Amino acid sequence: MQLQQAVNTVFVQLADSLAQISQQEYVQPCKNLFNNTIGQHVRHVIELFQCLEKGYDLGVVNYEQRKRDLAIETDKELASHLLLEIHSGLGRGDKQLMLEATYDDHAAAPLSIATNYYREVAYNLEHTIHHMALIRVGLTEVTTISLPDDFGVASSTMKHKKQCAQ
Repeated sequence: MQLQQAVNTVFVQLADSLAQISQQEYVQPCKNLFNNTIGQHVRHVIELFQCLEKGYDLGVVNYEQRKRDLAIETDKELASHLLLEIHSGLGRGDKQLMLEATYDDHAAAPLSIATNYYREVAYNLEHTIHHMALIRVGLTEVTTISLPDDFGVASSTMKHKKQCAQ
């Protein structure tokens, strides 16, 4: 599946960047990220995919019910392991799902929206790229590692830049 390959590409970039930084850098608050850490952004990415995988079996996805597991944001080795684990589980077939979300603090019950597995994988991929852009800002602040030019950049943006350069 082309979508699974795209997620793999992004996860490999993210895992490679984690392999190049220290545990201390992973948990260091970044001024440019409002004192959030690289680990917090990585945890967020992982937990959304975990919610999707759990929701696949249940037929209902609710990203608001993620665990917010501090171990993921404080242990870069665990985070790297989970990225690999998530990717290996993405080969599932498409199926209809319901997305539950509360977009209003005063809502009595969550809103239910029809969706499907592939659509949610695509959403999570775009969401991951967005967070990788933020992670790039954090990595630039706390490390001197070199990142690929397309780290945290949407593929559509990369295609557009290549067209403009011609």
